[in-house]
Amino acid sequence: MKLYNSLTRSLEEFEPLDPPYAGVYVCGPTVYGHSHLGHGKTYVSFDVLIRYLRHLGYRVRYVQNITDVGHLTDNADSGEDKIEKQARLEKLEPMEIAEKYTRSYFEDMDALNVLRPDISPRASGHVPEQIELVRTLLRKGHAYEVDGYVYFSVESFPEYGKLSGRRPEELMAGTRVEIDEGKRDPRDFALWKKAGPDHILRWNSPWGWGYPGWHLECSAMAMRYLGDTVDIHGGGLENIFPHHESEIAQSECATGRQFVRYWLHNNMLTVDGQKMGKSLGNWILLKDLFEKFHPMVVRLYILRSHYRSQLDFTDTGMGSALSGFRRLAAFRSRLGEPEGEDGAPSEDTVGMLREAETVFMRSMDDDLNTPGALAAIFDMVRAGNSILDGNDRPADRKAMAGAMDLMAEDILGLDIRGWSASSDDTSELCGILAEARGTLRRSRLFEAADRMRDRLEEIGYTARDLPDGGSEITRR
Repeated sequence: MKLYNSLTRSLEEFEPLDPPYAGVYVCGPTVYGHSHLGHGKTYVSFDVLIRYLRHLGYRVRYVQNITDVGHLTDNADSGEDKIEKQARLEKLEPMEIAEKYTRSYFEDMDALNVLRPDISPRASGHVPEQIELVRTLLRKGHAYEVDGYVYFSVESFPEYGKLSGRRPEELMAGTRVEIDEGKRDPRDFALWKKAGPDHILRWNSPWGWGYPGWHLECSAMAMRYLGDTVDIHGGGLENIFPHHESEIAQSECATGRQFVRYWLHNNMLTVDGQKMGKSLGNWILLKDLFEKFHPMVVRLYILRSHYRSQLDFTDTGMGSALSGFRRLAAFRSRLGEPEGEDGAPSEDTVGMLREAETVFMRSMDDDLNTPGALAAIFDMVRAGNSILDGNDRPADRKAMAGAMDLMAEDILGLDIRGWSASSDDTSELCGILAEARGTLRRSRLFEAADRMRDRLEEIGYTARDLPDGGSEITRR
């Protein structure tokens, strides 16, 4: 299997440090809100990596952190802690916010059939390891303390910038000197920050009461559970700089060893060609999307794009994914659950499955090319239906079912057998009813529209009037 290593900017054959063991660390969510579609793209992509590594026989330890402290609102060394800011908005304790949205995150990932990590360490639960890492960097001369703050000295690590490819002058241009006059160099970043009197999330340390920097937590937890050198470190493309760049610097300066062998980065999501953002009004929460489309349709939509490619979300694309998933589900349903000895499959079936599995595995070995892998599955569905139309034999159905279960379910994580069309059919029916009720309202037949609304509410649906005279109907 070859993977694109962001560090070397090339495809490299995957060779773990200590085969058959493979250690994988992926930057997890900052838990201050419900998960959005961008989270879905990232964690479905890395879920396929984990599934395929295990299929190849590797004994994987998958670590994905939960950021519940230290991530500031501007993603740099200034601003408010995101957890504390949300806690004030919701009038809850910061740890209540963290627990609430951690549970919400795993609910959404479970719905997408994303495997749970082997270890989900919390940043707040690993402050001692982070403090010890800071002490090591200070002792080795790679950090300095100023009035309760501890900064990493970028000048002490000449290789800083090797992941992002940024030159020193570019690093300088991206900093704001006036933010913190305590830094010796504007490029330096905070390892430990002094907590003000109103800062709730804080711990005692050799430098006084404070809290860890965002970059520090991933290094500390990755090395705690995977050792000084990690086989694969994954995350979003937007985290290359400064987050992953800073992880490399502090980790390699502390241990003197290579921190990560393979860096994998997932590309971003757009909505109708625009970057997704709350201010643009195109923010898509997974929970909202699941009300319209079955989670497996969303997963298929994500997998139709390569993890290193930008994924553009459109209603047309989701409609196409729904149609595609129905084809897969209908074929798997046709195969049934054959058991026992049914003789040997036909030569046509054997040849067709050999070709499909060869193309599928070749695609997966090529940097997790899920679009190519899906194409192999759809070709198999088309050819399989043709074979069964000519001669429906139990042995053929059994062989095809085994191939579908391996490729579509075990490796790509598409829970086809557990899927029911009812939720998507219901969504389509809601759309038809909403259109009909909107027509009644625009025709000023308000009494009939109200009767329709009342009847829908009696059987568990909510009808909402829209400003344009239309209607929206959802299941409660």
